[in-house]
Amino acid sequence: MNKTIDIIGAPVEFGQRKLGVDFGPDAIRYAGLLNRLKDLDLTFNDKGNIQVPKIDLERYLSEQEGARNLPEIVEVSKTLSDATSESVAQSHFPLTLGGDHSLAIGSISGISQHYENLGVIWYDAHGDLNIAEESPSGNVHGMPLRTLLGEGDEQLVNVGSEGAKVKPENVVLIGMRDLDSGERRYIKEQNIKTYTMADVDRLGIQQVIKETIEYLKDKTDGIHLSFDVDGLDPYETPGTGTRVPGGLTYRESHFALELLSQSNLITSMDLVEVNPLLDQGNSTAEQAAVLLGSFFGETLL
Repeated sequence: MNKTIDIIGAPVEFGQRKLGVDFGPDAIRYAGLLNRLKDLDLTFNDKGNIQVPKIDLERYLSEQEGARNLPEIVEVSKTLSDATSESVAQSHFPLTLGGDHSLAIGSISGISQHYENLGVIWYDAHGDLNIAEESPSGNVHGMPLRTLLGEGDEQLVNVGSEGAKVKPENVVLIGMRDLDSGERRYIKEQNIKTYTMADVDRLGIQQVIKETIEYLKDKTDGIHLSFDVDGLDPYETPGTGTRVPGGLTYRESHFALELLSQSNLITSMDLVEVNPLLDQGNSTAEQAAVLLGSFFGETLL
């Protein structure tokens, strides 16, 4: 990693209903991320945490029509978009720590302003391709990728700049194992490159990453990695809010990040959905710190 890394904490919890995910950025720092980057002799700036609106607990936990907590998510998305855009403008590598996955609306909206054809790798158990009208829950952390593709609430779609930030043909989904019916239909309609867990089992993670790199490298001018810890099996990463059994292993994820790093094609990254209040001894945050160390060049020998 030759670029300066900008660590941007996004303690966002408005995209879902389980308290504690806003502690994720600091939990990952506490788990040793900064020391790992220092040991790798990397240049980095810890930008601290962005300002987020104060939570109205009664409203946060209440039933709401449409996209839940929309005003707060619009506000924080604009703030984060400005932060990641500034990082890329300085030729830095923005690393956003979450926080729930709705933060990707802001982070990628800012980053996309500097690329003509931004690629996105969505490493997750879920497609996050819902819209409010089809969402079973109304939780916006299940909608960010659809929003970035230009569909959904107009205020969110137009964060940073008007319209879509990413093209369907520039997206790869990895680790899928929990898709709503509308998401399955949308993936097929848009022909989005998708690797389910059955594909990972059949091909192996090395082949999946190799094919992903080959698919994106010649048609994109930057690639954003959006890494949700619920992509891993919850037996290994219990500290997350939307757990789905049968996920990627820690070893597979470690190897995947090493391969993506070695490609020298990843230009920005989110790591999201670490929830210390659901964790066991901060183990998920610790694994997140180790996985990030692996991505940034940490090796055994």
